[in-house]
Amino acid sequence: MNLYNTLTRTIEEFKPIDENQVKLYSCGPTVYNYAHIGNLRAYLFMDTLRRVLKYNGYSLKHVMNITDVGHLVSDSDEGEDKMLKAARIEKKDPFEIAEFYMNAFLQDIDKLNIDKPEIIARATEHIGVMEKYVQQIIENGFTYETEKTIYFDTSKLDKYGVLSNRNVEEQKAGARVEFDSEKKNISDFAVWIKAPENHLMKWDTFWGKCYPGWHLECSAMSYQYLGEQFDIHTGGIDHIPIHHENEIAQSKGFCGKIPAQVWMHVDFLTIDGGKMSKSLNNLYTLQNLADKGYEPLVYRMFNFTSNYRNKINFTWEAMESAKVALNRLREGYLRHKEGTEIIEKETIENYEEKFLNAINEDLNMPVAMSVVWEVLKNPQKSKDLKDLLLKFDAILGFDLAHYEKQEESLSDEILELLKQRDEARQTKNWAESDRIRDILIKEGYLVKDTKEGTTLQKI
Repeated sequence: MNLYNTLTRTIEEFKPIDENQVKLYSCGPTVYNYAHIGNLRAYLFMDTLRRVLKYNGYSLKHVMNITDVGHLVSDSDEGEDKMLKAARIEKKDPFEIAEFYMNAFLQDIDKLNIDKPEIIARATEHIGVMEKYVQQIIENGFTYETEKTIYFDTSKLDKYGVLSNRNVEEQKAGARVEFDSEKKNISDFAVWIKAPENHLMKWDTFWGKCYPGWHLECSAMSYQYLGEQFDIHTGGIDHIPIHHENEIAQSKGFCGKIPAQVWMHVDFLTIDGGKMSKSLNNLYTLQNLADKGYEPLVYRMFNFTSNYRNKINFTWEAMESAKVALNRLREGYLRHKEGTEIIEKETIENYEEKFLNAINEDLNMPVAMSVVWEVLKNPQKSKDLKDLLLKFDAILGFDLAHYEKQEESLSDEILELLKQRDEARQTKNWAESDRIRDILIKEGYLVKDTKEGTTLQKI
C-alpha cells in the first residue's frame, strides 16, 4: 500500500508500527448542528481508508472523537463555544444539543454505510484524561498562564508548523493579535480555559472551574487509546494549519513525539464551483438530497468520481449521473447473478489485480471504479463475476449482497402519461409522443416502445 503523507509531502509505502494491527485516529464532528455533505465527505474518505486496510488483511484499532465541548467559533481561540451558541439559539441545554446532533450524525453515517470506528470517544466523557494530559505538558515547561487561560508556548518547540510549513519566528504577537494581548506568540493556543460564572459547560479541575481547549481532546484521547505514537491520523484539509499543528505541538510538549506516522487529509467539496456557506443556502444535508430524490448511497457513488486529495465539485447534474451509475451497478450485478457462463480464472485474477493496484495506490477510487465498470460490461454473464463484484463491494460499500430489484408501482400521474403517449402513437402524433417521452425521462424513467405499448424502467 502506498499512501500520501501530509507530513512528508510524498506518497510512501505504508508500514504499520505493528505488522498485524493498524492504529488510527480520525477527527470527528463538532455536534452543534446537522452534518452537511461537505462534512460527510471526510467520513466517506475515512471509511474507504478503513475498508482498504481491512481488504489488505489488517485488523484495526480506530478512534474517532465527538467534539461536544471546547470548539470555539474560530479555530484560533476566538468567539463563543459552538455548543453554547447552538444551545443559546435553540434555547436548550448544551448537553441536550450534543446528544441530539451526535445521534443525527451517527444516523447519517449509517445511511451512507460508513464502517464505524472501533472506539467513538466523546470529549465530555474524557475531561479527566485531558486534565492529566495538560498537567504533564505544564510540568514539562511548555505552557504559561494568563488571568483566564493556560496557553501552549509554541516558541518552546524545535519547530512549530511541520504540517503546513509555518514559521513560528514570523508569528510573534503583534499587531494582528487583538483577542488576548497577553499571548506571547500569535501561534500560541489555549489548552485550559477558566470558565466564566455563567458558562454552562465547566468542570472542577486543578485550576478551578474550567473547560479544555478544543485541540487538547484529540491529543489526550489518541494517547489514551493508541499510545504515544500510532500509524495514521485523518481529517479534513482545513485541519492542517491549526488543529493538527496544535495536536502535534501538544504531543511534543507531552512526550516529545509526533503522534502519528502518516497524516492524511481530504480536500474540500465545492458547490457549483464555489464555497459552501449558510448565506448561499447550500449547506446541503442528506435530507436535502433525499428531498430531491437521491438516496444516501448516490452521494457515496458521487464521491468515487474524485480522489480524496482533490477537490470535488457538487452539482445536481453530477448527482443525477451518480444516480444513474448506481442503478447501472445494481442492474449489472443482478445480470451477473443470474448468469450461467464460466469465466476463466486468469480473467478474474486480472480484474482483481487491477482493482487492488488502484485502491492501494493512495485509495485511487476513480481508477478502481473503472475496473468495476469493466466487470459489469463483460458480455459473459457469470456468477463468478457476481462474486467478484461482491468482493469489490467490501471497498465500495453499496451492500450489493442485499440488493434486490424493487418492482415499483407507478403513480396515477405516470399511468395517465403512459395512456396519453400510447394514444398519441396510435394516431401517429409523433410530436406529442416525444413531448410525453421527455416528461417521463425527466421523471426518471427509461422509455421503451414495444408492440404491446410503452414500457418504463426506473433509472
